[in-house]
Amino acid sequence: MNIPWIEQNTALPTPESAQKKGSHLAGLVAAGGGLSVERLCEAYEQGMFPWFSEGQPVLWWSPDPRMVLQTADFKLHRSLRKTLQQFIGDVQCEIRIDHDFSAVIGHCARTGRKGQPGTWIVDDMISAYEALHAAGFAHSVETWRNGQLVGGLYCVSIGDTLFGESMFALQTDASKIALAALVGFARTHGLTWIDCQQNTRHLASLGAREMPRSEFLKQVREADKNVTRTWQFHASYWQTLMSAKVLP
Repeated sequence: MNIPWIEQNTALPTPESAQKKGSHLAGLVAAGGGLSVERLCEAYEQGMFPWFSEGQPVLWWSPDPRMVLQTADFKLHRSLRKTLQQFIGDVQCEIRIDHDFSAVIGHCARTGRKGQPGTWIVDDMISAYEALHAAGFAHSVETWRNGQLVGGLYCVSIGDTLFGESMFALQTDASKIALAALVGFARTHGLTWIDCQQNTRHLASLGAREMPRSEFLKQVREADKNVTRTWQFHASYWQTLMSAKVLP
């Protein structure tokens, strides 16, 4: 099996060149190349992302299919709506964006995943995404209660693209609250989709669905990469969710 190795100054192969379905490395595009801000932007602008474990080289992926949440399809179930109502009505609760990115990615790195012996957010990844955050392309959406960070997520956004990366919760539903806040932000700012990378039952229950890679890449390539926006959360964003029909 021939996996392309790329040097620091070598461009990434196209995502369509990924290993085919049926292979135990299906979706793998290339290895190597480092994790500079420029490299990460190059990858995300083409619909690829890094994912590797301690001791492995940097691995670049473009899975087929791709799990994507169309922000218009976000499912606000009755239980989550009730949770959001309580959160919104409590003056000790708030959503913050980019207040403590390092804490969020640190919590995500330490959060165990069912069926996984460890986390893929290794130290090199943390440093790389902190640099991407400093460059204005990675953001944290944070759930705060009583002055404490209790959950959140981080994501990558270049122009009109939005790629979800990882989330954590120290209290029940804290990560769901952060995701709902991200959806509210996205709807308000005209971001129509959130990449979720891999299929999970949890994401599917919230409205994400699998999309053929070709369709996903078309979506990425058509997105305006030069749009800039202010990453701040306003309470008015909740209305894009709370005014929607309640699901069972």
